[in-house]
This record gives sequence, structure tokens and C-alpha cells, in this order.
Amino acid sequence: MKPENQPILRTAAAALLLFSLAACDKAKEAQSPQQPAVEVGTLIIQPQKIAVSTDLPGRTSAFRIAEVRPQVNGIVTKRLFREGSDVKAGQQLYQIDPATYQAAVDSAKADLAKALANVKTAKAKADRYAELVALNAISKQDYDDAIATLEGDAAQVASAKAAVTTAQINLDYTKVYSPISGRIGKSSITEGALVTASQTTALATVQQLDPIYVDVTQSSDDLLKLRQDIAAGQIQGADGSHTPVILLQRDGSQTVGQPGELQFSDVTVDQTTGSVTLRAIFPNSTHDLLPGLFVRARIDQGTFDHAIVVPQQAVTRNSDGATTVWVVGADSKVALRQVKTSRVLGNQWMLSEGLQPGEQIVVEGLQKIRAGATVKTVTASAAPATTVADRQQ
Repeated sequence: MKPENQPILRTAAAALLLFSLAACDKAKEAQSPQQPAVEVGTLIIQPQKIAVSTDLPGRTSAFRIAEVRPQVNGIVTKRLFREGSDVKAGQQLYQIDPATYQAAVDSAKADLAKALANVKTAKAKADRYAELVALNAISKQDYDDAIATLEGDAAQVASAKAAVTTAQINLDYTKVYSPISGRIGKSSITEGALVTASQTTALATVQQLDPIYVDVTQSSDDLLKLRQDIAAGQIQGADGSHTPVILLQRDGSQTVGQPGELQFSDVTVDQTTGSVTLRAIFPNSTHDLLPGLFVRARIDQGTFDHAIVVPQQAVTRNSDGATTVWVVGADSKVALRQVKTSRVLGNQWMLSEGLQPGEQIVVEGLQKIRAGATVKTVTASAAPATTVADRQQ
């Protein structure tokens, strides 16, 4: 063999070897059975109407609170109510010894009678002097003095009437009444105790419990985002004058009492907590709710008309932290799609970007698939409900 023919022979041998290997691979592929499609649970994306509600912690407070205090000094002679009972507005609660105040009324009435008698005498004298001065029988100065005396006595009558009124008011204050209807607490004094008009300690406290307030706090960031979503048209806002609110037990499993309504949202953000106070009012005819009780309130804050929601188990994260879902194509092959989540809706995510209505995503069996794999789809058992609530903590 000539040396110049050796490279040509080596090239031909290499080509023949590659051809043989390719033929073997094809033969093996033809002999091996085709891999079956992986069965996965899927969900077809459909826009939904989502109720946006927020679960917030709060405390109950009385609708009205009246601290009963004495307005005059004296010894309490009677307590006319049972502690912890319901009282009516205008019901007498205490009796303060009225003896000295009754004497003051009698004295003021006597001064008034004396003043009225003086007016009567001064008026008769003024009338006579009016006739005499017309006849020049007395000097005009005497007549002027008589008129001045009459006016002074009339002023004394007015002063005496005011004194009678004041004395009567003080006498009435010896009977201490309830200013509002509600439930009265414990009494801070008993019969025989000395009370004063300027004392800081209340005799008792009356609280109106039906209806009752519930004050809850919401993060100013969440409230601002909610208002921005409403302004952008993403959420149809609830009517502020008729926003329903329900109370939940601590575990959120059961409602408490009857539904209430949102009254107002505070206009000031707490500088220490960055939260805003919301106040709701609830009927409480059975008095199940007492002031100071810790509760959880669920407030309806609007609806999403065309929301895209997926179960949380359908959403995964890749190595760089981006959220993704597996999408089934028309050829029954799966591909990883990056999506953007906007909020948690119970056990589901609401998406703002990445999926369109009608697309099919994998919900169950994610661990069995890889990009480009052919799948057999079945309806997932964990399909989302048609209406869910956004329950922020």
C-alpha cells in the first residue's frame, strides 16, 4: 500500500464505524418499548369573581359609657340598684341626704316671698307719688327715688327666684339618676359614704351594650394597596356605608353573633404601629359580646371581577426564586412558565401575570414531570372554588 493512500483508508474506516453505531442505536430504539405518558392532575384556567375580605384582630367596646358621679356633697343614704343589672335612662341609682338642701330651698323661697312683698309696697308708693308729682304736691326727686326703690325691689325678686332655682337644682341632685340605659357595673361606695361634687372616683359606670362597637386595626400598607386596586379598577370596592362585617371565633371556624356594618375608617395612621383603626357596629341584644373582648372580624372590602387563581401546590419556585407553573401545551407536552403572584387567597394564589384564560396547568403530579415530557391529563381533585376570600392576617 502506498503511503499516500493510508489517510483515505483511515477516513473511510471511521465513516463506516459511525454508520454502524447509528444503525445499532436505531435498532435498539426500535426494539425498546415507547415510554408511556405520565398521568397528571390538571386545571383549566378560568376567570373568577373573588370576594376580597380581610380578617383582622380587634376588641369590643361599649356603644355608650356613662360614669355616674355626684353633683352635690353629702352622705349617701340609699343605693337603689343591683350591681350588674340593666338600668333605664332616668332611673334613680342613689339617694344623698337631702335635709340641708331642702332647708336651702325653703330659705330661698322665704327670701323670694320677702322680695315680692317689698315690690308690692314699693309699687303702691310709686303709684301714689305719680299722682302727687302731677299736682306738684311732692318734689320730682321724691318720685324718682320711689321709682328707683321699685326697680331695686324688682331686681331682688329676680335674684330670689334664681336662688330658689339653684337651691331646687341642688336638692334634685341629691337623687342620682342613670344618664343612659345599659348595664351597670359594681358600686364604688355603700350607704353611709360621704361623696363630694368634685370627686374623681365614679360611683358606678353604666355601659350600653346593644349595639356594641368592634375596633380593629389594619396595616396602612394593606389599606393603601386596596385603595389603589380599587382606583385602578382591579377591585370593585364595597359600599362604605353598608360594608358587612362578621365576627369569628379565635380559630376562625365559626361566626359569633349577628353580622354588623363598618362605621368608619380613622383618618390618622398610628405612628408607632403603622396601622389604621376601623370601627364596626354590631347588634348585641343577647349581650354575648362584652366590652374588652378580643375578637377577629372579617370585613368585606370589595370583589375582583376577573381574577386568575391557582392552587398553591401548582406554584413552584426555580433556582433564582421566581414563581413558576407547569403549562400543558396543545401537543400534551409540559413547559415551565414564569408567573407573578399578587396575593394569597386562602389556600390559593391570585396571579397578575403569566397565565391566560383557557390555558391548562398541572396541579397534581409535579414531581413526575420534566420539561418537554408528554402527559396524560385528568381533572385535578383540588380545583379552586368559584368564590374565595382574601384573608389577610
